[in-house]
Amino acid sequence: MSSYDDSRAAGQDAEAAGSPARVGTVVWGLIVLALAALIIVSTLGIVALNGTYVLIGLMVGAGAALIVGGLLSARRRDNKSTSGKS
Repeated sequence: MSSYDDSRAAGQDAEAAGSPARVGTVVWGLIVLALAALIIVSTLGIVALNGTYVLIGLMVGAGAALIVGGLLSARRRDNKSTSGKS
């Protein structure tokens, strides 16, 4: 018999482990990955990139992701059942 129990779903594992990843952490991780990918593409010479436009695009995308993630997080928090106390 195996010690691995696959009866739990992946969503249940995340809830049991504690709080989910913060939106800001995910967004900053995506920014770092995007910058790394752009640096690799630029170094290989596949595309010539303008640094100003790249930074503006990353900041607009990060800002939008932070706003949307914050709104979704607030909505999820509001939808949770209350304990009945006022």
